[in-house]
Amino acid sequence: MSLKDTLITRITASGPLSLATYMAEALLHPAHGYYTTRDPLGAQGDFITAPEISQMFGELLGLSLAQSWLDQGAPAPFALAELGPGRGTLMADILRATRSVPGFHASAQITLVEASPTLRAAQIATLDGHNITHVDSTAQLPDAPLWLVANEFFDALPVRQFVRAGDAWRERCVGVQGDALTFGLGPEGPQPDLTHRLDDTKDNDLIEVSSAAQNAVREVGGRIAVYGGSALIIDYGDWRSLGDTLQAVRQHAKTDPLESPGNADLTTHVDFEALAGAAAPAAHSRLTPQGVFLERLGITKRAQVLAQGLTGDALETHIAAHRRLTHPDEMGNLFKVLGLFPTTASPPPGLSE
Repeated sequence: MSLKDTLITRITASGPLSLATYMAEALLHPAHGYYTTRDPLGAQGDFITAPEISQMFGELLGLSLAQSWLDQGAPAPFALAELGPGRGTLMADILRATRSVPGFHASAQITLVEASPTLRAAQIATLDGHNITHVDSTAQLPDAPLWLVANEFFDALPVRQFVRAGDAWRERCVGVQGDALTFGLGPEGPQPDLTHRLDDTKDNDLIEVSSAAQNAVREVGGRIAVYGGSALIIDYGDWRSLGDTLQAVRQHAKTDPLESPGNADLTTHVDFEALAGAAAPAAHSRLTPQGVFLERLGITKRAQVLAQGLTGDALETHIAAHRRLTHPDEMGNLFKVLGLFPTTASPPPGLSE
């Protein structure tokens, strides 16, 4: 039985599912979930992330984290962590770029938060030669100084959607019509946690709320506030959620998010305001476009150095990668960067308060 058939049977018996429950099943179902059954990255997968585009991305993030570590007194030991590490490419680039930073590798306890057995295996292969520890969630991160990166992690966490109806809200749910999954709205009801959104929304406006994202960043911010460290969160989204941003991608093309659960990646835009609030008492940086962040860290100079040894197609690919990561019409403005750090420290390099 397919996951779609399983969900139809479940909904028929027990009623509609919240979008968050549907997303969790579609992405992480033990037997049929998108992330638990495949490697979704790269040309043979369904999408490509920044670390797969160019080594420059991970190198600059690594140097930002290492400088932040030095600025906070180079505590040892410390946790060097990544949320949703994909194939391990980003962490490999971070480690390569920081190998000459005195004491950084010797003090780092590499910790990867990964739920997918398939991707855990890929990470172990990519990071061969490094001592790494896998954990299932941010709640299992070490109680220690924490330097962490999360690239395209929070966009894949389940969200609930609510549509405003006067001073109340109706939850958008997944139901069944015939032999198909379909969206519908639940009954009107109060949502005390959304009272603050009555000031900036009107009837029929839709907002998205991710308890999973807030819980995850709460663990990260709590450790940084107590033990020190910093975090770089890179994702697409904006300061505040407004509108339906759910999308499904399969084989590098958009598809219906309800058509084939378990066979397409599901994401939503990140609500960075909610992340910053949940991370308190850790401080947060100003939300910064990815292109601006990378330019502040010197990506153009790094690109010029790497270009000196390239010709022909390799050079053209390199130039295109630099543009894709930084140009406002590509990932430069769509993706944003939020930094977390102790109130007694400065933001990681590339970011400002």
